[in-house]
Amino acid sequence: MQTKHKIILHCDVNNFFASCECALNPSLKDLPVAVTGEKSKRNGIVLAKNNLAKSFGVKTGDIIYQAKQKCPDLVCVRPHHDIYEKYSKRIRKIYEEYTDKVEPFGIDECWLDITDTAKFFGTPLEIANILRKRIKEEIGVTISVGISFTKTFAKLGSDMKKPDAVTEIPFSKYKNMVYPLPLGSIIGIGRKLEPKLNKLNIFTLGDLANCDKNLLKTKFGVIGEQLHDKLNGINDDEVAFANDSAQAKSIGNGTTTLVDVKNMQEMKTVVMFLCDEIATRLRKKCVVGSTFQISLRKNDLTWITKSHTIENSTNNSFDIFNTAINLIEKMWDKKTQIRSVRISVSNLCNENSINQLTLFEQKNTQKEKLDKAIDKIRDKYGYMSIKPLITQNNDLLNSDALRLDDKDSDD
Repeated sequence: MQTKHKIILHCDVNNFFASCECALNPSLKDLPVAVTGEKSKRNGIVLAKNNLAKSFGVKTGDIIYQAKQKCPDLVCVRPHHDIYEKYSKRIRKIYEEYTDKVEPFGIDECWLDITDTAKFFGTPLEIANILRKRIKEEIGVTISVGISFTKTFAKLGSDMKKPDAVTEIPFSKYKNMVYPLPLGSIIGIGRKLEPKLNKLNIFTLGDLANCDKNLLKTKFGVIGEQLHDKLNGINDDEVAFANDSAQAKSIGNGTTTLVDVKNMQEMKTVVMFLCDEIATRLRKKCVVGSTFQISLRKNDLTWITKSHTIENSTNNSFDIFNTAINLIEKMWDKKTQIRSVRISVSNLCNENSINQLTLFEQKNTQKEKLDKAIDKIRDKYGYMSIKPLITQNNDLLNSDALRLDDKDSDD
C-alpha cells in the first residue's frame, strides 16, 4: 500500500515590513524603501528593506547613514507595528479559507496543512498560485510559497525562490533538490553549529542526512538527532490548528538602546523592560515557556547568543528576568559595550496543561496573583500604567522597542 504523504505549504510574505509600507503608500512602490529606527537616536538602523533597496546593497542592521551612502535616494520610514499586525491577520484569514491548520511562524510566515482540504480547491501548485494571486490583489503584498510533505522542506522551498514565486519539493525529488544545499539552508543550523559539523566532514544537507545518527546524537544531543530525522523526511512537527493558543513557536522582544550598555546595572534595566513585556504577552496567550534565548549585539555589530532550558515552565516576569540575567552573566565579558538586546521564550505550552502541583508551584501562587492583578490594572489603564522600578531609567530605552514575535527579521 502506497504511503500517503502530507501536503504542507509554507507561505512567506516578501520583505514584510517594507511591503506593508509600500501597500499603505503606493507612491513608494517604485522607490528604494527602508523601515528604520529614528534618525536622531542611536537606534537609527535599518530594520527592513524592499527589493530595490536590497539591489543597492542595503542590509538589515545598517546604520541609516551607511545605508544612504549605498543608496542616496533611499526613502526611510518609521515602523508601524500595529499596521503590520493588521496586515498579518488579514493574510492569515485568507489562508484559513483553505484549511483550519494554519500555524504562524513569526508575523509574516505561516505553515498550512492542506492534506485533507486540497481536494476541494485543486492541486497543491494550483492552491499555492491562488494564494499568491489573492494576497497580491487583496492585500497588496507578495508571498513566496514552498510546497512539500514536511514543514522543514516546505519552509526550505519558500526560501529557494523569491520574491513572488512557488517552489515544490516533492517526496520523489527531495534528495536531489535538498541534499546538495549548504548546511545553513535550513532552520536549526546556525553559525555556531555549522563549523562543528564541518569538523566531522559534514558540509551539505546530504552529508548530514547520511551521517550516522548515533554519532550526531552523541556529539550534539537531541538537536543532532532531530536534524537527521528532518532531513530524512521523518518525525517532523505537525502543523498546529489556527485557533490553537499555543501555536506560536516563541514569544520574544528586543530593542536597540539609545546609548550603549556598559555595565550589568544598565543591562538589568533593559532586560527587565523586555522580560516584563514578554511575560505579559505570554499570560495573554495563556501559555508558559521553558526555553530562553538571549542575543546581544555588540557595538561592532556582531552578535552573541546563548540559550537555556529550565525545569519549570513560566510566564512570570521575574522568573524570566532571573533566567535571562544568569545567561547574560555567563555570555557577556563586560569588556565590550552592547548596542541591542533580544530575548525570546520558546518551548511553549498551554498554562492549563501544566498539572504538576509541586511544593515549588504552590509557593508561586502569590506570584500568579500579583501577575493577574498587574494585568488587570494594565488592561484598564494601559500597559505603561505599571512599570517595574528598575526600568524607570529610560535614558537607555527606545520607546518604540522592536517587537520580534518569534523571529528577528522580516525576510
